[in-house]
Amino acid sequence: MADTNAQTAGDISGSGKMLNLGLGIAVATLFADQLHKWWMISIYGIKLEERINVTPYMDFVYVINKGVSYGMFTQGSQTGQYVLAAFALCVAVALVFWLWKSSHTRVTAIGLGFIIGGAVGNGIDRLHLGGVADFIQLHAYGFYWYVFNIADVAIVAGVVALLYDSFVASRKDAAKQP
Repeated sequence: MADTNAQTAGDISGSGKMLNLGLGIAVATLFADQLHKWWMISIYGIKLEERINVTPYMDFVYVINKGVSYGMFTQGSQTGQYVLAAFALCVAVALVFWLWKSSHTRVTAIGLGFIIGGAVGNGIDRLHLGGVADFIQLHAYGFYWYVFNIADVAIVAGVVALLYDSFVASRKDAAKQP
């Protein structure tokens, strides 16, 4: 009985560390995203649709994305932006709950933190700017990728981390089977 209680206390402590790690990553991601957007608009003074060549393969272009990924489900109304912002907030809350309740690895906590921070950052844009502020555009040999922001990069990195962790955990669990 004492061993079970000690193990439970250790699990809670470990779970708390992963919660703190994930939430710390979320806050850092949100801060970096919002700071970059603020700097580009308020300090640098980039104008809507303005293109600034940064490298031969990257430009800064200020666009407001009123839809979701790749501009799908574009919402021109303020109500539509509120709905998308509320959806982002609901996703972030659900992911915080996942981070809090589940036993997970460091990679899972980091991945969830990136997604939470990115979702909240883009949700703030919808409420403040009427859409998501995107600035970074990669291009090569006449092919231009969509315009994105730091929150988008964090969300993609978070999803990749979750996928990686799920495949690694699956292989480890399969290796333990007789």
